[in-house]
Amino acid sequence: MLLVRHTQVARAWQGRCYGQSDMGLSREGAVHMRALAPELAAWNPEIILHSGLRRARILAEAVATLVGVPARADPQWQERDFGSWEGRSWDAIYRATGNAMDGMIDAPGHFRPGGGETTMELARRALTGFDTLPAGRVLVITHGGPIAAILGMRQGLAAREWPGLVPQLGGIVEIDRSPAAN
Repeated sequence: MLLVRHTQVARAWQGRCYGQSDMGLSREGAVHMRALAPELAAWNPEIILHSGLRRARILAEAVATLVGVPARADPQWQERDFGSWEGRSWDAIYRATGNAMDGMIDAPGHFRPGGGETTMELARRALTGFDTLPAGRVLVITHGGPIAAILGMRQGLAAREWPGLVPQLGGIVEIDRSPAAN
């Protein structure tokens, strides 16, 4: 199966915490999306899922048009809910909270950024989405957080190591769906 991170978001949202906020793509993101869609279509997905958020849906629908299968939204693939941090710049969040954002990796089961989702709630949601995927060639257009959480959990890594697993914008991760080795 393939997990793909959406391409670059609208310029006004760059440098901001956008989690489950819904915005479109920048011009660069749209160009990247148009180049990426045929590459993903050539993989011949049988099932195309996306998070339902516009930045993921745009790419999923472009691929779906090329291969002739429907793209379906599944909210389990959405990015983390950052609560009141959504829409604020990361710099403003840091000025207001200091290093509190480290709680996402230092206290993954308890810290709620902006009152939103804990890291482990995000991971459980993403893993549920992953574990309930149908058989076949599945393409999921999603976000960095869910991809990193799935990879980190399947590799048995501490949440502190997950940020290094976030793929670049438009990044493609091929993942074996057999049970993770423990």
